[in-house]
Amino acid sequence: MSAQLTDEHGAFLVRLARRAIEEYLSTGKLIEPPEEAPRELWEPMGVFVTLNKLTDGRKMLRGCIGFPYPEKPLVLATIEAAVASAVEDPRFPPVRLPEMDEIVVEVSILTRPEPVRVEDPRDYPRAIKVGRDGLIVEKGIFRGLLLPQVPIEWGWDEETFLSQCCMKAGLYPDAWLDKDTRIYRFQAIVFEEEAPRGPVRRVELKAEGH
Repeated sequence: MSAQLTDEHGAFLVRLARRAIEEYLSTGKLIEPPEEAPRELWEPMGVFVTLNKLTDGRKMLRGCIGFPYPEKPLVLATIEAAVASAVEDPRFPPVRLPEMDEIVVEVSILTRPEPVRVEDPRDYPRAIKVGRDGLIVEKGIFRGLLLPQVPIEWGWDEETFLSQCCMKAGLYPDAWLDKDTRIYRFQAIVFEEEAPRGPVRRVELKAEGH
């Protein structure tokens, strides 16, 4: 996945995500995938769009929604995830158009999630890696996902990452030790605006000490 997507592709997707949000907030309409989108971006891929609001020089989460699995062409999934992150994230009120002057847009393109297989659930922390993996935790009707950049931003180790993903799913922190809990991992390449409407950069996913 990462081999076929360039920095130019990433910049295209981030700008597309912003345009989709601002058009929807202005008119209530979803834009169509642009005809000039590179052919690589028409392949089905998982994608998440994250909105971070700059407040006193700090980034504060303002919305994050996406598609973990490659269900739709990447350009279409990016448009839909972008709008959903702005107006459908249940943790936040809908974004207002003037707020987009203070929001940086981030797009994460995902590999297909794969099961993490271990003989003993206590081995999960050694089977995943902060700075490389994102996680999905599933148990019954409960499901939680954390992107690979999240544990880096918070300084978590692997065990804390597992516990936080369990809590994201609405489970107790050590639910990852239960035999009937399923853990999946995925990787991502991440692109973000350096400033609202600013240049787009690739985010390096690397944790200290890993």
